[in-house]
Amino acid sequence: MKKIYSVLVENRSGVLSKVSGLFARRCYNIESLAVGETDDPNVSCMTIVSSGDMRTIEQIEKQLNKKLDVIKVKTFDEELSISRELMLLKVKYNKTNRKDIMEIVSAMKAEIVDMSRNMMIIQICDRPERTRMMIKLLSGISIVEIARTGTLALSKCEAEG
Repeated sequence: MKKIYSVLVENRSGVLSKVSGLFARRCYNIESLAVGETDDPNVSCMTIVSSGDMRTIEQIEKQLNKKLDVIKVKTFDEELSISRELMLLKVKYNKTNRKDIMEIVSAMKAEIVDMSRNMMIIQICDRPERTRMMIKLLSGISIVEIARTGTLALSKCEAEG
């Protein structure tokens, strides 16, 4: 079972280390982690994606709530949230595969953000499963480098009721 944790924390040094240390000490896996300042410069939001059985998921939430630097923890399922991930891919191209790459970029609603004679950087901002699909589609072509953010997520508007 996969769960998304939206954790509001105090924005100060060492907090990220404390939260990630909690996962490491208890052997919980972090599949994705993204951190950014909120509209309040004293507060950051950590979006953590983790998975495990129901007991593990509950324990993660309880342990996060015990941390002094943690202000609030919200959890939600993938189906009840809107999630996005940004990915940049650097690919090597030639005359024979350039058209194929352009078609994939267009079909995936991605964007070419930089280009040289034989390299291009493609940007996609989409659901995590679509970024994985983009990698699969381009894996037959020469992928040189990939940079990805962690998943960012908010609960759907109607879920807040």
